[in-house]
Amino acid sequence: MPSLYMATSLADAVAALAARGPSAAPMAGATWIMRSGLRDEAHRPSYVALSQIAELSEVAVDADAVSIGACVTHARLASALADAPGGVPFDLQVLAQAAAGAANPQVRAVATVGGNLNAIGFAAADLVPALLCLDASVEIARPDGSESMKLDRFLAAREDLSPGSLVARIRVPRSAGSGRSWRSAHARLPLRVAGDYPAAIVSLAVALDEAGAIAEARVAVGAVENVARRWPELEARLTGGSPDPEAAAAAAKELRHGFTARDGVEAPGSYRLQVLPALVRRAMAALGTGR
Repeated sequence: MPSLYMATSLADAVAALAARGPSAAPMAGATWIMRSGLRDEAHRPSYVALSQIAELSEVAVDADAVSIGACVTHARLASALADAPGGVPFDLQVLAQAAAGAANPQVRAVATVGGNLNAIGFAAADLVPALLCLDASVEIARPDGSESMKLDRFLAAREDLSPGSLVARIRVPRSAGSGRSWRSAHARLPLRVAGDYPAAIVSLAVALDEAGAIAEARVAVGAVENVARRWPELEARLTGGSPDPEAAAAAAKELRHGFTARDGVEAPGSYRLQVLPALVRRAMAALGTGR
């Protein structure tokens, strides 16, 4: 049976993980760990539980940034964003929709943001593309201090983090004082055969100038490849144009073959590419509407 250590602070958790070496792993909601057997993966010999560390369960929504503790659940994040004055801000709709629509209510109540980012091999995590299109950063706590890195860099490095490294929180910058109006939306395509998980995800955020044209676009795609990523070719094509759903879908159709789509039991790679334009259209149509 694996051993379990209940950490009482962030420093305690980092020290416990470092002392136990690379065979130890942090545990929060444990939804990914519980499914290890389904992936033919053995449990780690030891886990460090994070549930008693209050600072890791905090969400702060401010004018200049959103700070999200690694142990914040999907349901808690969706609730915190919905409780903002006036409801979910337009620039954060993509994150609220991803948190509120992921998996099912039972999973959302326990699955954490940090666990979602650390679930290596899980291509269909909703929060990852949403956070990518919001240009989020990840704060890593280590025995010798902390480090902040952009999410795309973290995704590339997460398998090689040193023992004792732990995702502490995620920071999402906002557009206060920039003079631009940001809007965002999240579109996913679940398939019955895939249960609660999507075959493809598109997360979109755009900044509009005073004339209503797209001054900057950020597009992230999840579930199509093994790891979610930004779509720079589509971002460049959208920039300078109007937020027109049909034009965006046409551009996505032309550019979609830049992805190396994965085959899975729930959908072949060719199908994931086929549905991308429709998801881009849906996300563009939903910008700022809350739909």
